[in-house]
Amino acid sequence: MLMKAYIKVKKAVLLASGVLLAAACTKDFEQMNTSPNKPTAVSSAVLLPTGIETSIDRYWGHRERFERINLDGGMLWVQYLARNIYSDEGDNYNMSPAYYTNNWKGFYNDALLNFQRIVVQSGPEGTAPHTNYEGIGLVMRSWVFSLLTDIYGPVPYTEALQGTAATPVYTPKYDSQEEIYTGLLNDLKLANEKLVVGGPAVTGDILFSGNIMRWKKFANSLRLKLANRQAAKKPAESKAIMAEILSDEAKYPIFTGNTDYAVLAHSSVRPSNNEWHEIMIQGGRTDWNLSKTLVDKLQALNDTRLTVYGEAVNGKYLGVPNGLPDAIATTYLATSAKIGTYFTATNTPSVVMSYAELLFILAEAALDGDISGGAAKAQEYYGKGIAASFGQYNLTMPATYLTTAGPATKENILTQKWIALFGQGIEAWTEHRRTGYPILPTPDARAIFLNDGVLPTRLQYPSSEYSLNKKQLEAGIALMGGADDKKAKMWWAEK
Repeated sequence: MLMKAYIKVKKAVLLASGVLLAAACTKDFEQMNTSPNKPTAVSSAVLLPTGIETSIDRYWGHRERFERINLDGGMLWVQYLARNIYSDEGDNYNMSPAYYTNNWKGFYNDALLNFQRIVVQSGPEGTAPHTNYEGIGLVMRSWVFSLLTDIYGPVPYTEALQGTAATPVYTPKYDSQEEIYTGLLNDLKLANEKLVVGGPAVTGDILFSGNIMRWKKFANSLRLKLANRQAAKKPAESKAIMAEILSDEAKYPIFTGNTDYAVLAHSSVRPSNNEWHEIMIQGGRTDWNLSKTLVDKLQALNDTRLTVYGEAVNGKYLGVPNGLPDAIATTYLATSAKIGTYFTATNTPSVVMSYAELLFILAEAALDGDISGGAAKAQEYYGKGIAASFGQYNLTMPATYLTTAGPATKENILTQKWIALFGQGIEAWTEHRRTGYPILPTPDARAIFLNDGVLPTRLQYPSSEYSLNKKQLEAGIALMGGADDKKAKMWWAEK
């Protein structure tokens, strides 16, 4: 939805008006100037794989510098990784303005525009009605919008992506996070209704290979996640949503194991390879090592996932403290634990939402009283969530692990969720901002953090919005009740 895109659309509309005037003076002008090699409409089968790959690649890694919101943002801020060089690219809480602009542009222009077109043209009044494409478009559009509002705060939502509508909107208003969450939860429910198992076939689906049941499970699992995220702010509504889904498995199916969670498979053929492989193997970047925080926690738990998350050096796992100046951080390069080869392989899949994550959501909801079962059910979901995380990497949870990890308290559930979310730094960052867990250790005495030492709570808005949509932007900033900085709290923050 980036404003530059709107300006381009506006120019295109003006240009088209001139062409129509010229056509009045030229017989058969339209037939003479229509290229058979340039289609005026793009099918959902073509739009879908582009939208899926661009959005998930950006969420997981992104191969371009100053666009790696996961690697140089979330993964550092929740201390999965630490930088051994260029610490001012995220690890010390500094980020180039290019991050704000590139990720804003990427999520809106490269991802959401594709899903919006699918929803519009596949709807009942669209040019190519198709209930399953419409449902898929709604799910993916909801997921990307949830990322945008969780990263930036209030964003254009209800008036976004309207640059080519019958009545174009070039300066869309900003909606509050509460309003956006209401819309997303409604759209995900609608998506479940639109998706029909045994209905019209879908091609171009690189996420679930046209398996509509898996799309329904993703829609409902994502709806549970968003309901849980807003539960502290809208408890009655969130409880109702969770009860509706969990009381009717046939109507509202959810993930049931590690075989049907949302994950994008990659190939050994570039550019469809794993983004981390592209950056670290093809690009030769060795800028990241495991954080001391992660290594220390997993070693204290005798957690064998450390052998997958990281690679020992000289037989030892040594983590790097976050926020170290380059002169100190570089001394760790040759001795500290590297990122595990599993995550840098060519075809390692990118996880969007795992079965383990869903189980931890249910464990927290049960503990908080948002679903039935209380502490006993929370403990059950908690244990299953840990086991599912181990199973995701073909590991078996040690028999004594639950005793070591402790019971299903709020802190333990969220800490184990943090461990399970390794790789999904944006998601883990969001959960930390929401709950304050896991509790991060006291910074190393040598560390130097910017942002007044405050772990970033959001990204700032891009400069393009200030120049092209300033009035609406200022209203959006007012919705946060603060300044456009990296300290403003999100609406769903519990602490």
